[in-house]
Amino acid sequence: MVQKSKISNLSELLKDCPSNWGRWGKDDELGALNFLDNQEVLRGVKAVRQGKVFTLQVPIGSPKGDPVWPGRSSAIRVNVNDKGYYIAGKNKPLYGGLEYADDMIIMFLQGTTQIDALGHTWYDDKIWNGYDANETIGGLSKASVFPIAQKGIVGHGILIDVAWCKGVEALQAGEEITLNDLIECSKKEGIEIQKHDILLIRTGWIAQFFKKGPEEFYKNFLEPGLTYRKEVVDWFYKMEIPMLGTDTIANERTTHPETGIYLPLHAALMRNLGIVLNEILWLEDLAEDCRKDGQWDFLYAGAPLKIYKATGAPINPIVIK
Repeated sequence: MVQKSKISNLSELLKDCPSNWGRWGKDDELGALNFLDNQEVLRGVKAVRQGKVFTLQVPIGSPKGDPVWPGRSSAIRVNVNDKGYYIAGKNKPLYGGLEYADDMIIMFLQGTTQIDALGHTWYDDKIWNGYDANETIGGLSKASVFPIAQKGIVGHGILIDVAWCKGVEALQAGEEITLNDLIECSKKEGIEIQKHDILLIRTGWIAQFFKKGPEEFYKNFLEPGLTYRKEVVDWFYKMEIPMLGTDTIANERTTHPETGIYLPLHAALMRNLGIVLNEILWLEDLAEDCRKDGQWDFLYAGAPLKIYKATGAPINPIVIK
């Protein structure tokens, strides 16, 4: 049985953790993406050796629904024009005979594979870089997803297939990934995690949503993944990791085992270090190919939608090996 700690808030839990506030100036809204300079882009390009292309977004509007954080709903796509409108006399062809179909979508901006804005979560009334949490009222005036979308995310990526390294199809609910798991798995893959690597971690979790269906997936919901450990945060800080992506909804174990605190790495990594989180990735096809050809590194390229003041935005990342 895990011994419960007396610590009950993020301020206490993270009091000894490092911070990147002010590292790139008082007006910074990009955080650790500042590490992805021209040389890092070129380092990523050097990983392109086969010309294989993978897209990492889960489908939107799947017949089984969309994997989303509990409380959010799946996307709703609606046709607003199609052949039926012409048959019913509700619309007429354009001059010359052209007809068309049109549709719209209603969805949470974080209701699919997406990028979190650095101001998405906070504690002690401060978001990334020390901006006041009041900057989020009515939309993020600071640290929204828009600056990230303007820059784009391009660099040397590496896949750490933790599920494969542990010899399982998928990690169990609530299973913790340790720093040692990451290091040992990279050794098994025959690759070294380097400074400024875009880190993708496969748990097999999201694939279970499509395999088992929503009812089973959300039953006793507790995602596996990294969780707050001082050595984990220190390692991310030392390695200057610009982005963490996983095939889970929140990129970390839902709650911290000893305290029950929700999503402490959102605070320690994103709010304090400015590390961008790429959530709900589809990594099954990429992982299968990496296991076959033994190449676990690649060029990662992507940019969320350019939405003013948004707390996050959909992205369809492209990986090229």
